[in-house]
Amino acid sequence: MTAQTAFTLINPQTKALAFHLYAFEDDSYFEKLKNYNYYSMILVTAGRGKFRADLSEYSFESNNLLSFSIYQPFMIRAEGAFKGILINFHPDFFCIHKHREEVACNGVLFNNIYENPLIRLEDAEMSLLLAIADSLKTEMQNPAVAQYELLISYLKIFLINASRVKINQHLVREFENEKEPFILKTLKDAIEEHFKTKHSPGEYADLLNISTKALNRISKNHFNKTLTSLIADRIIIEAKRELYLTSKSVKAIAYELGFVDEFYFSRFFKNNAAVSPQIYRDTVGFARGMAE
Repeated sequence: MTAQTAFTLINPQTKALAFHLYAFEDDSYFEKLKNYNYYSMILVTAGRGKFRADLSEYSFESNNLLSFSIYQPFMIRAEGAFKGILINFHPDFFCIHKHREEVACNGVLFNNIYENPLIRLEDAEMSLLLAIADSLKTEMQNPAVAQYELLISYLKIFLINASRVKINQHLVREFENEKEPFILKTLKDAIEEHFKTKHSPGEYADLLNISTKALNRISKNHFNKTLTSLIADRIIIEAKRELYLTSKSVKAIAYELGFVDEFYFSRFFKNNAAVSPQIYRDTVGFARGMAE
């Protein structure tokens, strides 16, 4: 008799997945492109290889945590043995937007367009996250009163600890990498300020007084993304937030993000998020921030 390796909690109202924990022992589950309407976190306990997130490719090894946002396409190819734990959760189960004051994972673990979606863990950090995952697994095996509440509490603890590790690593990198071009911060600040009105690489090159070719090369070298992808990713993150948290029409959201044509915006969204704005809203949520 084999031990159970997958545990799934279904939302009784929507009948959709709310929370999922899966212990894997090879990469067969990840060989085909995944594009979920929920968040995904993968703790790699053994193995190494490559993974693709959006249009970028990265390397991973054991003692790594990989984090993927809603409808962020990813695929994993291991080189030999590959073991770990996959955790999925739907925003209806736990909304990182609404709980950003409690759990600072939005823009750290998820929706961070400027950094690798991977955290390298020390042994003690890995042991702590595995212990929390074991607590989640135990609660899934023995459902009792207030199961949802306890699972959410364990998930919060997992997210908080993972976010702390990534924030600390970012601070260390900033301290050690003093030679990082000042233009990188200037570019990030420019995108954050102007992404709703400026959508082309040339507009940012003009702002920073640099050639488009040079700025694109800097973006590719440091963010592993073209400047076009970087700008598009920022627009899509804001569009997703508006679709999930508000009841604004797709047309209104498109206009706020600098698109005069709703249908062009819908094509842009589908090309970058793999689903239409309406399907995203239908499968992820609608006006949750206003309804609760």
